[in-house]
Amino acid sequence: MAQSADFPPHLPIQPTPFIGREKEVDAAHHLFLREDVRLVTLTGPGGVGKTRMALHVAEQLRAHFADGVWFVSLAPISDPDLVIPTIAQTLGLWEAGERSLLEQLQVFLRERQVLLLLDNFEQVVRAAMHVANLLTICSHLKVLVTSREVLHVRAEREFPVPTLSLPDPKRLPDLVALSQYEAVALFIQRAQAARPEFQVTNANAPVVAEICVRLDGLPLAIELAATRIKLLPLQALLTRLGQRLQLLTSSARDVPAHQQTLRNTIQWSYDLLDAQEQQLFCRLSVFVSGCTLEAVEAISAALGNATLPVLDGVVSLIDKNLLQQTAQEGEEIRLLMLETIREYGWEALAERQEREAIQAAHAAYYLALAEEAERALGGPQQLLWLERLEREYDNLHAALHWLRLQGSRVEGGGEAAEQALRLETALSWFWIMRGYQNDGRRRPRPLFLDLEEALSAQEAVPMPPSTEAWQLSAPPARETPPAPAGLTGREVEVLRLIAQGWTDAQIAEHLVISPRTVNHHTTSLYSKLGVSSRAAATRYALEHHLL
Repeated sequence: MAQSADFPPHLPIQPTPFIGREKEVDAAHHLFLREDVRLVTLTGPGGVGKTRMALHVAEQLRAHFADGVWFVSLAPISDPDLVIPTIAQTLGLWEAGERSLLEQLQVFLRERQVLLLLDNFEQVVRAAMHVANLLTICSHLKVLVTSREVLHVRAEREFPVPTLSLPDPKRLPDLVALSQYEAVALFIQRAQAARPEFQVTNANAPVVAEICVRLDGLPLAIELAATRIKLLPLQALLTRLGQRLQLLTSSARDVPAHQQTLRNTIQWSYDLLDAQEQQLFCRLSVFVSGCTLEAVEAISAALGNATLPVLDGVVSLIDKNLLQQTAQEGEEIRLLMLETIREYGWEALAERQEREAIQAAHAAYYLALAEEAERALGGPQQLLWLERLEREYDNLHAALHWLRLQGSRVEGGGEAAEQALRLETALSWFWIMRGYQNDGRRRPRPLFLDLEEALSAQEAVPMPPSTEAWQLSAPPARETPPAPAGLTGREVEVLRLIAQGWTDAQIAEHLVISPRTVNHHTTSLYSKLGVSSRAAATRYALEHHLL
């Protein structure tokens, strides 16, 4: 169907080429061509590229809408009652005569074949019924929406926009294949805009891949990071990603305010949450590598003062794309946060002065889980429990490390020390069965734990015969294994904490050093060990008995 000369396309021209997402664009295009589909909402977290994809899809659909494709930016408004006036003004309609603006809009759209692209709908989501009513009255109208949360109207088809495709830093392909990954291609494009001579080489390819992976394949984060190579070498950029919320900013004047920094982008979503949702969002940041709904409910129950039912809150955060759900066949659904979003939640948790209470509840839950697993590992459900503990490996490590840290206090650390010993004891069979013995046998001793309290705690926890036999059969071991050649003592400390799943911010807080210093140690030890990722560093630590 030809485009009418009276209604030229009203789509902003994009200053940079659109990269990747061919499958998603093709799927959205074909979805819109179906007669029974009239409202599609592109959803995803802030910075995932919803607007760019929507504009690309709308451009491809121009020929199918004789009366125009119109882009309506809702970013400047926050009042749902202003949505209809904003749409009307975009179409060139104004208050006139006895008809209301809504009536004029309905008359204008009733017989016209128009596609409206409503951008940034999440802050006016209560206006969703206005859109639904327009679709009911205007039979030829179709609407494409971008939003961080779904509209929850019957005509809606949600289309989640994924993050960009990523390489595996441990198995990098050749340079040509590497540049085909969407995240890497975007990084190269924006890096060359900042520094035209930039090229991906065999030498820097692992660093480029690691940068993209650590930024979760999030387009906005990758674009902001790439512009930094104008001043920072790649390795220095990677090192500073431990402070990504401070590092990733833009000085571009044509970038919306809520996308000029990575922090602003996440805060835009956070500010749209009500107080109960904000509380739950912050609490979820304590989990490492995801969690189950049961874990969230247990911790919320332990903490109390939550007026929002956990299930409702989790569903809302998923709808608002601050939380993701994933499940393998036959497994319980897991809830996940992008690491960038989790870092923001972790900072907000500190501002709310709730970290210690949350970590205590987290540790108590995983201690109870480990002790339940210990009893079940000798029974018919052994395999199921081994797999469950494997999925919770990072959370168990985080809980154990926090208990060790609390147990190292000169005063009042006895209870935490006892819980740490209970957790290690409960996990001993799991460590043996999965070949993780070094996690238990070479556990680092708390630095300041009162000896009398430690001995009392050890006596209070009975040692299973299997663990006692295992320890008796083991060859004598030094308390502290020798540092690998070239690593300083502080680098060994950082390596151990990395292997236990700690973030750069957590390591800095624990060691009482700055995040920048942590990044310096991380970069140095990566170079000395010949690794380029946290996973590879963790494997090295396990193989060399550093845990």
